[in-house]
Amino acid sequence: MGLDEQKRRLNKELDEFNLVLGQILPRYLELIKKEKTTPEEDKELSDTEHTLLEINTKIAEIKSTLDQDLFGEIISLYYRVKTKARTGDLNSKLHLDRLRTRFQTFIEKDHFFNWN
Repeated sequence: MGLDEQKRRLNKELDEFNLVLGQILPRYLELIKKEKTTPEEDKELSDTEHTLLEINTKIAEIKSTLDQDLFGEIISLYYRVKTKARTGDLNSKLHLDRLRTRFQTFIEKDHFFNWN
């Protein structure tokens, strides 16, 4: 499966996830705002809160893994290429220049670092 197909699948699944979440949240908010709830609604509210907390945790884990893997791999590559460039490898010097340009762009656009 190529990158385009993987991207299409990811976008489709994220859109579907967002659609389902868009169905759950309004009901949850409705129950939260209700002053008096039935025992069934209390159970539904509790189950929904539990589910949303689980989802939030999973999303945070995915984001953390993605941030760490991207940062770690790029830094690792950068230092491997930098070491080769120091030995005079012309291709590595060119690659290092491209990596530096990418780093600068990421930093300027604040896409690269998680400032928490």
